[in-house]
Order: sequence, then C-alpha cells, then structure tokens
Amino acid sequence: MDPAGAFALGGVAGVIVGGGLGAAIGTGLVRRSGRTPAAVGAHVDGATDTPRHGDGPVAAVHPTSEVPEMPASPVQKRSGGELGQLAEESVAALRVGVLVLDRNGQVVLANPAAHRLGLVRTETGGLTAHSVLRTLGGRVTQPGQQRDVDLELNRRDLPGAADGDGPDWFGVRVRLVGLAGGYVAMEAEDVTEAHRVARVRRDFVANVSHELKTPVGALQLLGEALVDALDDPEAARRFAERIAHESSRLGRLVTELLELSRLQGAEPLPDPLPVAADRIVAEVVDRTRTTAQAKEITVATAGRRGLIVYGNETQLATALANLVENAIAYSPEGTTVTIDVRRGGDAVLVSVTDQGIGIEPHDLDRIFERFYRADKARSRATGGTGLGLAIVKHIATNHGGRVDVTSTVGRGSTFTLRLPARPSRAIAVEHNPGEIAEDIGQAEVQLGAVGGGPAPVTRGTP
Repeated sequence: MDPAGAFALGGVAGVIVGGGLGAAIGTGLVRRSGRTPAAVGAHVDGATDTPRHGDGPVAAVHPTSEVPEMPASPVQKRSGGELGQLAEESVAALRVGVLVLDRNGQVVLANPAAHRLGLVRTETGGLTAHSVLRTLGGRVTQPGQQRDVDLELNRRDLPGAADGDGPDWFGVRVRLVGLAGGYVAMEAEDVTEAHRVARVRRDFVANVSHELKTPVGALQLLGEALVDALDDPEAARRFAERIAHESSRLGRLVTELLELSRLQGAEPLPDPLPVAADRIVAEVVDRTRTTAQAKEITVATAGRRGLIVYGNETQLATALANLVENAIAYSPEGTTVTIDVRRGGDAVLVSVTDQGIGIEPHDLDRIFERFYRADKARSRATGGTGLGLAIVKHIATNHGGRVDVTSTVGRGSTFTLRLPARPSRAIAVEHNPGEIAEDIGQAEVQLGAVGGGPAPVTRGTP
C-alpha cells in the first residue's frame, strides 16, 4: 500500500475504532510522531497491562515518544495487512459516505456509500469529488479542525453526470476533519428524505393555518352581520344559513385532518379481510344519494358483480365515497357519475367516471397533495377541504394498492382504485389455510443467494 493510501486508510480506520470521524484526529497526531497507526494502537493496548493496586488496574499514561516496551497483545500479533484489510472492509460496509481528499482536493479514498450518494465519481484519470466538497475541504487547513455543514448539492455538478443518475438535488450532512499532511476526512449522511419531510411539515402547518383561518374569519364576520340584522328577518335568515354552511365546512376540515393524520401514521393493514366490492358500492351509492339528487345527477353502477377485495371495509367505503362526492361536486347538473368494478390481473379495479369539467394536465401530478385544488374557487364554493383525494391516496397505499387518474378537459375524469384481489401467503394461512392453493397457486418461491459482502473501497491515484 502506498504511503498516502496507508495514511488515509489509517485515518478512516479511526472512524471504526473511535465511533466517529473525530477519532481520526488521533491518527493525525500519530502521523506527526512518525509512528504507524498499528504501532500506536499496540502501545495503547499494552498500556493497560500494568500492575494492580487495590481492587483494580491502574493504567500508566506516557507521551507517545516515551511509551515503554510491553508484551505483545493479540491485536499486535496481527499483521499490518490483516488490520488494513479489516479496516478497509469496515469502511466499505458503512452506510454513510466516507472519503478522504489530499491537499490538492484529489480523492485518496472513497467507500461505496460515497459513490451512491453522488459525492464522488470514477473518471478516466481516477476519482473526482463533488466541486462543493473540494471547496469545503480546502477550507479545513489544520489537523484536528472540524466543520459540520448541511448541504443541498446538484448531482449534475459532477463531471460525467447523466440523466437517470438520480434526483438532481440531494441533501447531505457532512462532517469534515483535518488530518496531518494536509489531508481532509469527510463523513457524509444522506438527509434528502429528512429535508423533504421537514419541508412537507412546514407546508402542512402553513396550509392548515390558512384553511382554518378562512372559515373562522367568515364565522366571525357573519356573526357580527347577524347581530346587526336582527331587525331584518330575511337578512338574519340568510346570515344564519351562511354560518351553518361555514360551520359544516369547518367541521369537515377538522374531521378530515384527524382522519388523514391517522392514516399517515398507519402501517400497511396487518389483517386484511375479504370484503364484497358490491357491498362497498351499494353503501357509497346510498351515502351520496342526497348530494346527487340535489344536482339531479345519476349515480350509475357497471361492471362485474361478485368480486372480492381484501382490506378494511370502512376505509374502502370512505375512499370510494370521497371519489364519488368529488365527481358530483365537479359535474354539471343532469349528468351521470358511473362506478365501474372489474378484474385486472391480481387486482380489482374500481373506477369513478364523471362528465365534469376535467383536470388540466399540469394539475394531474398534484391533485393528491393535501390542500391542493385544481379549481380553488369551485372547491371553496362546494365546501371542499382539499383533503379528500389525499385521504383516498393514503387508504389505497395502506391497502397495498394505488389510485390513478385520467382526464380530458371539458369532458370529465376517471379515478381508478386498484385494490388487492387476494391476500398475501401469511394472511391466507392465518384466515383460511385450506384456500392457499386456490388463492396463491402453486408458485414456487426461490430465494437468491445473498451477495458476498459490500463493494470495496476505491482509492484515487497517489
């Protein structure tokens, strides 16, 4: 192993021994003393082999230049090659990215996680680190100097980056530690998902505040107007009806917020039960009859009868009812909303088709977001909360299914729930062992052999 590579690997081995990059500072001190990491480790191990005083051992502490000769420990008896191989395999197995740059910003060492995170790329001339990391590394000039930085990096800043390499922007939390000889060790953790969750949480709080503020403010104004109109029965009745409408909308908003919160924290259903699709459809038709009749809209049913889905009947009815109510709200009077049930492979497809205003193409990817409204004015006029489709999406996901949408502006939309038509093997065994062959078939499950360990650590040219 070349001196630079040995030094870098020894420094990163401190990550394993010390439990963090900060331990690598010790190897920098070792380097300045002219001793190898293995030699100093041997002396430290030997320092514990001291005479006993009283009830316990007392370690003799000496400067590294004055450490006395001690009997060899089991660790000392291992060859440098064995220890180097152990350290290299340990670094390669880490889930965090680890890389070492020299004083010129060149990559001396990088583990597989650093490659996966997009922090380093293999080029014809060797390894290349992300430009931002090279800049930060140049600012760590003293052994023992540490910096912790949260970054959002663009993967395209790496030479040779191409489409399909992953999301353009990703978040990393980086700790940089200066080592002797001008080297800089870096530990990088992927925080892209944490950043996304934090952003979603901030947006959610802002949206909830806005959505609650609107009906509460309206109720306050309407209440004041009602007090001023007590001498005018017609005006008082009109204001009272508006108060009832806003109160109802506020109640639905709170109810759906609680429902959505419960669904988002739920795991996939552990015990999905067989549910007749016909029964769900009949319940939803009955539940939405009054709303449909108010607009002279016909709710029709079509497709196959007798199909079975697996899941929670109450949740499935809620999801389908949300789709039908949404279709009624966005359809003109005198039209038809159709619920179609059919088999599609190993799933049951339940579609709701309307003859409404349709959805613009640029809105299709966002309509399942919380509080997103393709037509804000119409949604508020109908008392919509902007949460109904988000609830549908989470129910479908918790059932191991999904919800899709197709739409043509001016002609209408079709929302399709894709639900499992059979349980997993574990569920089948628990609920009805005799039907395993019928539900699962005679498929043979083959488990592939597990790979022979992590990818190796890569090194730059010395």
